[in-house]
Amino acid sequence: MTRAKFEQRKIMLRTQEQVERAVAALRNAPLDELKPLEFLLREEVKTRKPDQNSLMWVGPLKDISEQVWVGQRQCSVEMWHEHFKKEFLPEEYDPELCRREDYRKWDFGPDGSRILVGSTTDLTIRGFAQHLDQVHAFGGQHGVEFHEPPPRG
Repeated sequence: MTRAKFEQRKIMLRTQEQVERAVAALRNAPLDELKPLEFLLREEVKTRKPDQNSLMWVGPLKDISEQVWVGQRQCSVEMWHEHFKKEFLPEEYDPELCRREDYRKWDFGPDGSRILVGSTTDLTIRGFAQHLDQVHAFGGQHGVEFHEPPPRG
């Protein structure tokens, strides 16, 4: 007989009460030789900050879209964003850079073609900072003068 699906739980260990709750959860976890549960204990993975995202759109992406020419045309902020995801998102899961273990940059469509499914929302604070560094480096190599984004408010 197979056990019922086990719903994932996340317990942040900040207090002794939370430690006791985690120990109780582990003690009561179902054992299953064919479908074992995975126990993972790690430091909290910080997600990127909303300000990082908004600053990217009004900062380097805007500057690049206004100053870099490809052939005889300029590309939109959205086109540059897609280009940089293809170029700079991690190819594989890296706990320092990606928020979730099921991170994937690519998937395959029904016709077998490779499709970009990765997103900058999949990145940790550190991963997003690295992504922005790579975007800035690209701009610098193409003579972009970066401007301070307008103040938020």
